[in-house]
Amino acid sequence: MDSRVAAIQAGLVRGRIEFRHNAGQAFSYIFFPVIALIILHFLSSRNVSDTDTSIGTWAIPGVLAMNVVFTGLVGLAMALIMERDDGTLLRAKATPNGVLGYLTGKVAGQATMSIATLLIVLIPASFLFDGLHLGSVSPWMKLAGVLILGMAATLPFGAILGSLFINPRNFRFVTLLFMGLVGISGVFYPLTTLPPWVQWIGQAFPLYWIGLGMRSAILPDALSDAESGASWHHVEMISVLGAWAIIGFVTAPAVLRRMARRESGTRLATSNETSLKRST
Repeated sequence: MDSRVAAIQAGLVRGRIEFRHNAGQAFSYIFFPVIALIILHFLSSRNVSDTDTSIGTWAIPGVLAMNVVFTGLVGLAMALIMERDDGTLLRAKATPNGVLGYLTGKVAGQATMSIATLLIVLIPASFLFDGLHLGSVSPWMKLAGVLILGMAATLPFGAILGSLFINPRNFRFVTLLFMGLVGISGVFYPLTTLPPWVQWIGQAFPLYWIGLGMRSAILPDALSDAESGASWHHVEMISVLGAWAIIGFVTAPAVLRRMARRESGTRLATSNETSLKRST
């Protein structure tokens, strides 16, 4: 068996083990979505303009999209930063194709976490909010397709960010930027309510398109009128997310190889020494 294939297989096994070991962390990923569900439940009496669907119901797919991006991108980046700091990546580097297996495991584990947290949020939402079309196979198939494409568009960038940042404290800036992106991506209200130049910025990033795809999967077709151009824009959604996925998968390996080459016992010792000085 090819050594790279063996490393990927070992990475998938590692991803399953990591997910089981870190299952308790799911609460940290669903805390804000659960708070959002509670707030949206109180908005059930207010409808999206000219429709019978409440703002709360309309916003559920956006909350799911936000959680997918946060779990995949921010979660994976933070895991890489922390494990570079404790020497896990350096130990993986010491074995043949160890970095490949390590990253495969991290991506697989974080992708599984994304799916699990989505279901944890979606299932209770289906009971709390009317108008979600989840009673047949078709919506679930569409939702799965959008989820797979959305993770492909975001997970590579989680790995890239985790490679570029060394200190977890510096990564807080990225988290703040993500929260700002949530505000202009039509997560909690239709993007058409924002100025055109803000709409263009929101549509440049995957979060908007993942939310749009999920709305097209589980909301009534009539709600497409609330979207830009009164359409679900399936072709554009696939094209934009596909473009982000291609860029990510092309760029991530080069960035990760560079990061792995820079890992050494000296760098780790220096990092640990710096951390000790800060804590004293």
